[in-house]
Amino acid sequence: MEDRFKNKYRISSSRLEGWDYGSHGLYFVTICAKDRSKYFGDINETQGIASLQVSEIGSVAYDSWIRIPQFHPYVELDEFLIMPDHVHGILFINKPYKETWELSKFGPQSKNLASIIRGYKSSVKKYSTLNDIEFSWQPGYYDRVIRNNIEHARIRDYIYDNPQQWMLNKDNFENIFKT
Repeated sequence: MEDRFKNKYRISSSRLEGWDYGSHGLYFVTICAKDRSKYFGDINETQGIASLQVSEIGSVAYDSWIRIPQFHPYVELDEFLIMPDHVHGILFINKPYKETWELSKFGPQSKNLASIIRGYKSSVKKYSTLNDIEFSWQPGYYDRVIRNNIEHARIRDYIYDNPQQWMLNKDNFENIFKT
């Protein structure tokens, strides 16, 4: 009865089954703004190079990401990018001497990927609330455990190329009528 919780339909977890999300490793995360609203800014193209023209809340999202290791000293930042409606990043949880394996569980958690993302999201939301800026996160986040160097390089390239792909994406509303 894994599909039901309190006799209601329950969506299966997208987390890697049997994985300790507080363990030593690289994690690729994507965190989206509510309804994919473009709170963080707009992508502009100058001389063939696409980049984000950040909004105030986009700047806060960037600064909050940079500060993650201050609150979680076992985390090292890798490639990351703020896009108009989402954030992509690779986090390295550096715990080479961790001896216990703790599976993901429902309820309070600390010193794992979920607690890192929770802290990040709450810092951006807190700023928006205190400064009366309209902003909300989509619940949850997407993650992928990076398992080898080839996958790591491929994800880094994906993050780096994301603004250019945004400009080429026919689903991007501003590009719908471009040929």
